Amino acid sequence: MSPHSPSMAQRAKRHSLFSRLFIPHAQTGAIAQDVAGVRARRFLSYYRPHLPLLAAILASALLVATTAIALPLMANYIVVQLDDLRSAPDALGQLLMLGAIMVGVFIVQALATYFVDYQGHAMGAKIEAQVRQELFEHCQKLSFSFYDRQRTGQLMSRISNDSLWLGELFHHGPEDLAISLLKFFGAMAVLAYIDPLIALAIALLLPFAGGYALHFNRRMNIALRKTKERIGDINERVEDALGGIRVVQSFANEGDEMRRFSVENRRFLESRKDGYRSEALLWSGMEGFGQLITILVIVGGAIRILTSDLTAADMLTLLLCVGVLLDPIKRFDNFIRLWQEGYTGFVRAMELLEEGVDIADRPGATPIGAVEGRITFEQVSFRYDVDGPGVLAIVSLEIAPGEFVALVGPSGVGKSTLCSLIPRFYDVAGGSVRIDGRDVRDLTLASLRGAIGVVQQDIYLFSGSVRDNLLYGRPGASEEEMVTAAEAANAHAFIMALPQGYDTDIGQRGVKLSGGQRQRLTLARAFLKNPPVLIFDEATSALDNESERAVQQALLGLSRGRTTLVIAHRLSTVRHADRILVLTRDGIVEEGTHDQLMARDGAYAGLHSVQARI
Repeated sequence: MSPHSPSMAQRAKRHSLFSRLFIPHAQTGAIAQDVAGVRARRFLSYYRPHLPLLAAILASALLVATTAIALPLMANYIVVQLDDLRSAPDALGQLLMLGAIMVGVFIVQALATYFVDYQGHAMGAKIEAQVRQELFEHCQKLSFSFYDRQRTGQLMSRISNDSLWLGELFHHGPEDLAISLLKFFGAMAVLAYIDPLIALAIALLLPFAGGYALHFNRRMNIALRKTKERIGDINERVEDALGGIRVVQSFANEGDEMRRFSVENRRFLESRKDGYRSEALLWSGMEGFGQLITILVIVGGAIRILTSDLTAADMLTLLLCVGVLLDPIKRFDNFIRLWQEGYTGFVRAMELLEEGVDIADRPGATPIGAVEGRITFEQVSFRYDVDGPGVLAIVSLEIAPGEFVALVGPSGVGKSTLCSLIPRFYDVAGGSVRIDGRDVRDLTLASLRGAIGVVQQDIYLFSGSVRDNLLYGRPGASEEEMVTAAEAANAHAFIMALPQGYDTDIGQRGVKLSGGQRQRLTLARAFLKNPPVLIFDEATSALDNESERAVQQALLGLSRGRTTLVIAHRLSTVRHADRILVLTRDGIVEEGTHDQLMARDGAYAGLHSVQARI
């Protein structure tokens, strides 16, 4: 693959644009149908690991439906045989025997219902957990560019809220469909056997009920999808407001945040009301359909009795069968609700799982192996979006193994972007980035990133203890190695002053620590990883002068024998670098040591004089 070849994401975007412009509507409709077919097959595939259990659930559903039909038939038999039983010497015993059989049928029905309900829910929960696991694992593989254009609240909604209803759908889908169909056709068969005319009248009502259900089913689908989007907006609003509560309160903007939340909450409420309106119309309509059937059987049956075409025993059986027939209607209502809640969530989950992984191992990618640390940028260009402005244009440079290089320049010229290309957080648009002469795209991501330590400008610590966060850099490190790394980052002293030392809980994102303490922990985490290549992006920006001097000495010590690339706005941090590169919109315009660049009195000297006046 040529260095200038488009990335997977770029090809996907061009293909999407090509499809919209040049593929006929009929063909795009066929593509949409194919996507729906693929998703339907994937939906069914989640049952594959649970086929024995699913078979047992369906067998139990068959028992539930069969026993439900058997009870009206047994009642009919008892009523019909009453005249004969009156003259039988053991009439009471026969009736008690028939009653015992009916109790036995009821017990079988109760046990089968329990099995369907409990084991079905357990199966649904397992599938729900599997889908949620797949979503989380897929999100771990997606690149920085994906998260640049996504909102965290929406992703949280897809992983948590959307998958919540999947368990109910995966459970109740087969169960409700099986029991509904078996009960419905069984009850209709009994009705047709007893009185074909009444059975025909009921069958003529079914198309109207089906059309009514489909209409409000579509309306519920639209409303529920909008609701899922709205709850994602609420998640995002809550995450922003509570995660940034210190900023909110420092600017006294609680009222503004409440108003913003109120807007999102009202939008969510309106979408829920739309959904509930369609749901209420659907359920009331289907309930009304069931009542119409009951009225039809009562009136029609009474007329048939008057004309001597029906007996009282048959009338009782018809009414009992109508009761059985109404249960599938209610189950169908429930299935429609679960289908809308669950399948719209499933579609949103599949949209996330179908998101292409644009930064991945190439076929034939190999582990990086032993690293000397030579980094080469060959005619590198980069832009965040195919149609967006260029961030880097034809940048070439080489960093020798073990060299300590500083990258300085105005904000927004691409310093952080340039460093993000080394561990392949992004892929170049043109040219190549090489380590020890090998294109980083030909290396496995795990080995490449394992050989590079990165301290990013955006400080991030995980919930948990100091120890948990430090060992995140190298989980198998010993206590001595962890303490040594903390000392190198000038963090050991303040850690020991904490209530539980290294076992102190630091809160979400390290909120219980100061900015300087958080930054020193991220430095210690990188030190503990001990990689052959180090990248520091504004690694000392939140440190006081004393801590900065200590970390500078630690950086100098740690950089010996390994390649180190430091991005800094505070030029005092990098004055001892082996080489300083000045990056502007025009590329690298100057390079040299601090003294050489100051003597040149160019761009670097200008930056230095500006900082000196601040």
